[in-house]
Amino acid sequence: MSFVPVTGPATFRPADPPREGVVEFSDDRRTVALPIRAALPVLTKAHAREDVHPSVGLLSGAALLGLRLVAAGRFEPSESGRSWRAGPLGADDTDRVAMLARWRSYDDVVGADAEALVRQVLDAVTDAMPRSAPLATASRARTPSAAGGAAGGRSERGSDFESRLQARLARHRRTADLDLPHLVTISLRVEADEEELVAGAVRLVLQVADEQNPLHLCDAVALFTEHGRDATHGFGERARTHALIALRAAADAWPVLDRLLALRVPDQITLDADELVSLLEHGVGALKDRGVDVLWPRSLGRDLTATAVLDRAPSGPREEPLQQGLLSTEAMFSFKWQLALHGEPLSSEEMDLLANAAAPVLKLRGSWTVVDPAMAKRARKRLVRTVKPVQAVAAALTGVVQLEPADGGGSATETQVVVGASLLQVRDQLLNAATRDPVEVPVALEATLRDYQRHGLTWLADLTELGLGACLADDMGLGKTITLIALHLHRRAAGATGPTLVVCPASLLGNWEAEVARFAPGTLTRRFHGNQRSLEGLTGPGGEGGFVLTTYGTMRVDHAALAGVGWDLVVADEAQHVKNPQSSTARALRAIPSRARVALTGTPVENNLTELWAILDWATPGLLGSRNAFRKVWAGPIESGLEPTKARQFADLIEPFLLRRRKSDPGIAPELPPKTETDHPLGLTQEQVVLYEAFVRDSMERIERADEETRRGLVLALLTGLKQICNHPAHFLKQSSGRLAGRSEKLDLLDELLGTVLVEDGAVLIFTQYVAMARLLETHLAKAGVPHQFLHGGTPVREREAMVTRFQAGEVPVFLLSLKAGGTGLNLTRADHVVHVDRWWNPAVEEQATDRAYRIGQTRPVQVHRMITQGTIEEKIAELLTRKRSLADSVLGRGEAALTELGNDELRDLVTLRRT
Repeated sequence: MSFVPVTGPATFRPADPPREGVVEFSDDRRTVALPIRAALPVLTKAHAREDVHPSVGLLSGAALLGLRLVAAGRFEPSESGRSWRAGPLGADDTDRVAMLARWRSYDDVVGADAEALVRQVLDAVTDAMPRSAPLATASRARTPSAAGGAAGGRSERGSDFESRLQARLARHRRTADLDLPHLVTISLRVEADEEELVAGAVRLVLQVADEQNPLHLCDAVALFTEHGRDATHGFGERARTHALIALRAAADAWPVLDRLLALRVPDQITLDADELVSLLEHGVGALKDRGVDVLWPRSLGRDLTATAVLDRAPSGPREEPLQQGLLSTEAMFSFKWQLALHGEPLSSEEMDLLANAAAPVLKLRGSWTVVDPAMAKRARKRLVRTVKPVQAVAAALTGVVQLEPADGGGSATETQVVVGASLLQVRDQLLNAATRDPVEVPVALEATLRDYQRHGLTWLADLTELGLGACLADDMGLGKTITLIALHLHRRAAGATGPTLVVCPASLLGNWEAEVARFAPGTLTRRFHGNQRSLEGLTGPGGEGGFVLTTYGTMRVDHAALAGVGWDLVVADEAQHVKNPQSSTARALRAIPSRARVALTGTPVENNLTELWAILDWATPGLLGSRNAFRKVWAGPIESGLEPTKARQFADLIEPFLLRRRKSDPGIAPELPPKTETDHPLGLTQEQVVLYEAFVRDSMERIERADEETRRGLVLALLTGLKQICNHPAHFLKQSSGRLAGRSEKLDLLDELLGTVLVEDGAVLIFTQYVAMARLLETHLAKAGVPHQFLHGGTPVREREAMVTRFQAGEVPVFLLSLKAGGTGLNLTRADHVVHVDRWWNPAVEEQATDRAYRIGQTRPVQVHRMITQGTIEEKIAELLTRKRSLADSVLGRGEAALTELGNDELRDLVTLRRT
């Protein structure tokens, strides 16, 4: 075997007589030609190998089949009488030849050619095995005579030949039995006649198959009753033992099969109605887990299917068509099961027949059908559950719904939904909002809306008229405020009477007041903020019905008073402030009722999808289910990346309720000047290197010794400290006085940038996430005589507005801003340079800070400068941000919190200083 190449192709060269046929084995180096008798040991041993060439596999299977035919005495003289050939072949033998040809065929030899090759090999093996010398003519008893003839050779007595032939056949029977398959698999075949089906019974017939060749199959009755040379099943003696072992394992999975094990010949058992129910409910699945298939006949169909149909729930004797106003809290919808046979829905009478059936087999439409218990339960309890309109809309948009199993146990499963006629109008209206004609711009609006702003107004008007909420998530600077003012005026013109409440950060109160006064002159606006706040005169006869502006802090304190007003609209500006649904601010906002809700934000997802859930669940309660259900059904699978289709389904669900446009989108803001972003790689001073390496060494020693809770805090402290060292040694050492120049390349670069900006009469925004670092920059700029101002979280509202006015007027060219306090809501288009002194974990936060300058109204090119210290954690953050930008519209990481979960080795790799 070792010198014959079986991994290459093999070719059989037939001859006359067949015993002189030759098998050629080839590889890249040589070809070995063996007479058929010499080739047989090679072919029989190759049968057990998996790396043989397909041609070797075909010849090997044919050789083994030939040996079995010889052992069984199935050979006869050829027509010429000079040789033996396989035959006569019964129907089973012919089937085996055909199956072998199909099973072992390959690209070069298929179909009839493969079957002809198998028969040639059978004849060659038959002619080679039962003889030791050439024969001449045929004898009377099927045996070719040795009395001389065309083949020539010595004569031998017929009786001598018979005895030698019998001895040789005995030896080959023993050898052939060793080559017969012993390892088997089992399966169960379902059978039933008309009388059995009427009684609700079926039979289970045990089948046995070759583990290596599933086409070699027989009923267990043959395996257990046929023995020795006359056996037709083609299995070795040990196959019965292995079949019983497999049956015992199957009985462990489904105990009803113990009845088969109790039989002397485990051939078949009859299942009554209860046992058939058990097979359908538990047996099929349990047996499949053990590798045992249950095979059903075509005549006994299992073609019943169930579909969840979503439609309006009956509300009384008269059913009205769905109108827009019916998407209210009073309207209810329901999921109902509709069963179908071969895809054709069952009538109510057929559903009743199925529900009342006493047996798990039923005659429907003239044919017997197996009825799974789950299907029968769905026929009996057709109403699954009722849902609120928003939940119905969600299911209509995705086409799927999470439904509990029919038996009430286990976990919910995702089920396809067919949308009824009552919801199609609403679904089509939501899906086609982008293509419908825009609504008329309100006459009271003193502005010309851009096309995309008019589309946004139309979209908001459609959703709010349906009683649904919305999230307008355009990039900062694309005019979300003016679009919302237009919506207020549109609803007033359509007959709405209540006022609009705008909840926003304190820094945006002045901006809202100015925008309403500019674009909707005559519309009353009041602030509900400060010590003199009041809500008197807003509603009732002669009520103002204009805008009320308040802050998130005031709303949290006075939400009970605000909840007493009949608001037409409630608007959450910079809605990411309520991304934590457990916060008191988010809970207070949810407690304020209104006819419709609109969320405005440039960053709908800052860290994870649960934040998006919080915003949309406030705007349209119930759309995404409960928070826990959302994590299980949507966020978990999407964030893990294991179910790609989930992301597409989720996009289909939220697309009608979330509108996001970017400045870079075609046709959105073509007049915006170019924006250039530059990363400035910087080094550390010697002082910073010493501080950095010492802090890493000391912190990692404590982290590696700490328990889990303490460790998390230590990791956050390490990350914060390293970022402070990268900024400036004085920042980390908390030095508020002393020399600053020459200790940080960031400060040196900032001096260079400011020198250029001021000479060119430009203006610059400088962002840092640390107030302490901004204070150091203030001190440095003051010593250098650079005019500047600093906005942070503690700056009073009026002073913020004054700072914005001074900067826009060109009075102060340098504006220092805390990233959290000044990164949203401000219009600072006077700036043509934006500097990020340090990096935040989320690219969306940096981008919206940059958008203070790069927004509609900007006429000069904007240059964005990002400072990055090489070899430090800042460089790692920059790499993370580059990867995150591609995910900004879907799932973002958890920033610093995620890094606390890193192992010690990974953490050390992240923070270790790399020399350049």
